Amino acid sequence: MTRNEIITADDLWEAACSHFPSFSREGQRVGLVLLQELAGGEPVAIAQVAQALGTPFEMAEALVTDSALSPFIHKGDDGRIQGFYGLSVRPTHHQLTINGRRLWAWCAPDTLLYPELLRGTVAVETRDPETGALVRLTVSLDRIEAVEPKDVAVSIRRPEAWDATSAARIMATACHFNFFFASRESGKRWVAKHPETILQPLDAIYAFMKRINTHLFNAELARLRADAA
Repeated sequence: MTRNEIITADDLWEAACSHFPSFSREGQRVGLVLLQELAGGEPVAIAQVAQALGTPFEMAEALVTDSALSPFIHKGDDGRIQGFYGLSVRPTHHQLTINGRRLWAWCAPDTLLYPELLRGTVAVETRDPETGALVRLTVSLDRIEAVEPKDVAVSIRRPEAWDATSAARIMATACHFNFFFASRESGKRWVAKHPETILQPLDAIYAFMKRINTHLFNAELARLRADAA
């Protein structure tokens, strides 16, 4: 993989898949509930998760603190969950709005994950880290509906440099290098200064993020699609 080599979503997934666990059926359900509760815009207590699931507190606590979900969960000092799977109630560089709620994402590509999981159109606002230019996207359940500017490119850190052992390590080793750029030219300049990153077209990264969703949430996505049919 060279810095500016355009690769397929399958190639990127092959390099990255070892960093993603397999969520159990129950883990997928808990993960989706976590996203739905965070989408309310406030930190989420484990008791809130248990209530939403209709399960005992101890069971919800075990799934949150000691399961394949745990490295993707970010908690505040008060023990409440502030982020999961890149979706955050704490401000970051990447803002998104879904169902009238303003939220944030750990990295720019994360914003592409949530339309199909939360069943709503997502409006994204972020800034090109090289030029400061505003980048806007509108993403529906199954496509990118609008992009401004038109020539958006995406940086992603090479998967071999990721550390997915905790939310903090995910943010430090992956998310802090993954941005949207207002043009391929500004992306190339930024990537040249960050040699462990590669620059890709938006469509390729969108397909890659959909691949991640399918791997982690395949059963829940099938249920959501069946419910919507």
